Amino acid sequence: MKFRASLFVFAALVFGGGLSQAETYAERAAVCLGCHGEKGHSETAGVPSLGGQPAAYLLIQLYLFRENMRSTAAMNDVLKGVSDDELRLFSENLAKLPPPPPTTDTGNAARLAAGRALISQHRCNSCHNLDLSGKENVPRIADQREEYLLKTLRDFKSNKRYGYDTAMYDVLAPIGDAQIVDLAYYIARFR
Repeated sequence: MKFRASLFVFAALVFGGGLSQAETYAERAAVCLGCHGEKGHSETAGVPSLGGQPAAYLLIQLYLFRENMRSTAAMNDVLKGVSDDELRLFSENLAKLPPPPPTTDTGNAARLAAGRALISQHRCNSCHNLDLSGKENVPRIADQREEYLLKTLRDFKSNKRYGYDTAMYDVLAPIGDAQIVDLAYYIARFR
């Protein structure tokens, strides 16, 4: 309840007191954070954490969902009728949420080493940054949910999920599924 009230106050300030607009924003933000985690740290399998994501990346993804260019029923439904200004507002405010904390699972040393080597070999850190924090239209992947990373990497490799360029498909084309598993394992435990 306290969180919902703070969303409403925030929305009222952002929209200059427009009560119905603030209520709508607060309701939509509560729906988003209901799945993606109150502080942007998802605890729901298959749902990514949004905390720490660059605003430009979030804006592009929200746009793709609104336009049904990325297909996830819940996201497509919740973004129906959302204006460009609202997308921008959502992305700017979501980007202010802190990144997910590192996992306490120290992991298997051999699998971590394999994943670390793949990150360097395939230059993941040239687009996603050395600390995998993302930048501009490139997502933060460090400490993301492992099963979400695994699905996303597999979807990019199979071209089921496409980005706004072919970079992810091109990078993942020569990588086998066992290596994709190691990548997801390592990124989810990035230190």
